Amino acid sequence: MGWMIGLSAGLFWLPFFGGLIAGYVGGRKAGGIGPAVMAVFLPGIVLLLISTLVGALLGWIPIIGQLWAMVAGLGVWAISFMNVIPLVFGAVIGGATAER
Repeated sequence: MGWMIGLSAGLFWLPFFGGLIAGYVGGRKAGGIGPAVMAVFLPGIVLLLISTLVGALLGWIPIIGQLWAMVAGLGVWAISFMNVIPLVFGAVIGGATAER
């Protein structure tokens, strides 16, 4: 999980291939397809929780804060889904090629 989170953060500038590389390395480190796929969803959950907390912190400001929280929340959902798809593909490939 740590490898996936770190590499996803470091390779954010590669739209599809960054997540694919992070998933592959994380899948190899996990050692199998099952643990690799389970490890994929933790970064998405962490990002969702952080965005929810930041949105709640800004949501108390009338109108502007609520609009900002809504836009930030929708953006995080979109980025999470765009990142999870190549991360899952990379994790499955990495988990399948992992040495046991």
